[in-house]
Amino acid sequence: MVVHIRNFTTDPSLSILGTTTSTLRDIPTPGGLSRTGHTVVAVCLGFILVAGTLTNLCAVLIFAKFRSLWTPINLILLNISLSDILVCIFGTPFSFAASVHGRWLIGEHGCKWYGFANSLFGIVSLVSLAILSYERYAAVMHLSQVDISDFRKARFCIGGSWLYSLIWTVPPFLGWSSYGPEGPGTTCSVQWHLQTATSVSYVLCLFVFCLLLPLLVMVYSYGRILVAIKRVGKINLLAAQRREQHILVMVLTMVSFYMLCWMPYGIMALVATFGRSGLVTPMVSVVPSVLAKFSTVVNPVLYVFFNNQFYRCFVAFMKCQGEPFSVPEEPPTPKTHLSITSPVQRQTSLSSSHPPIPSASKNTVINSCHNDRHTLIVHYTS
Repeated sequence: MVVHIRNFTTDPSLSILGTTTSTLRDIPTPGGLSRTGHTVVAVCLGFILVAGTLTNLCAVLIFAKFRSLWTPINLILLNISLSDILVCIFGTPFSFAASVHGRWLIGEHGCKWYGFANSLFGIVSLVSLAILSYERYAAVMHLSQVDISDFRKARFCIGGSWLYSLIWTVPPFLGWSSYGPEGPGTTCSVQWHLQTATSVSYVLCLFVFCLLLPLLVMVYSYGRILVAIKRVGKINLLAAQRREQHILVMVLTMVSFYMLCWMPYGIMALVATFGRSGLVTPMVSVVPSVLAKFSTVVNPVLYVFFNNQFYRCFVAFMKCQGEPFSVPEEPPTPKTHLSITSPVQRQTSLSSSHPPIPSASKNTVINSCHNDRHTLIVHYTS
């Protein structure tokens, strides 16, 4: 990968001619961005900085105000918003300022901090998205075992996401690869272009365990949810069929945006690692980097404000009102919960795990398959 060597190094021989470091900063390396290119990147990063900060801060404030949102799954959503807002505070402003000036501004140590912080918060967000998908799958398939007042598992998952991220982001400080400038020299990250054994092994592990593995967990979890909802749709219930379409759109949207924001960056890293030197130019590498930062804007909109539970609270928050009356206490989307129990357990499940179900409720359907070994219980929440 071609980088701006001018950012952190100077040629001692130039001091004889009285040439200073500031002179070198205005000389772009081959393949670097033009002034117009830096301006375009700065505009994109400025939008991401403002939009990401406002949306994630709004999500955190809404969660803090409305106690009806304090559920284990929503706590994982909060962790995603916190990690994204930390990126907006400790990462994006530095790359934005660097793009405005066309050069890195806070030195080599600042570059290493930037690379570490963005990697740490980014991996926390990716792992939390995978955990969220699995918890939703568990809530759909095992409703009778879900306790929305038990936060121990959620806290364990959140702590585990930060520990997992630290395990993969600290090694560059210990000699397993390193952090440094990337692309046009206005951002910093893992040194993808170094083709040493330690760097190649680190990049491979980072791609598999921090990008590909969360994606596989999401595909598996949401895929199983789709299969479960499709089984309900075979009963020819109109509500079940509509819910199946809703879940399908939700799954495709979440997986698509995950791949749009993060896979280009992962592929670029692999190409820079295994391709020939200079194959990934600064112009090419800056696009995946901006897309990865764009996830801080996508996540709160996709996972929070498209959630009916959060949306009702958001409307109440904007109107300066109290708790909305119709906020369900069940876990957030997907809103179809499926519990499969044996006939012997059916009465216990209905009496202890579910509240009394009005016979006229149009959102609750109970179908007992007497000819099968299991009973299918479908509970829709508004």
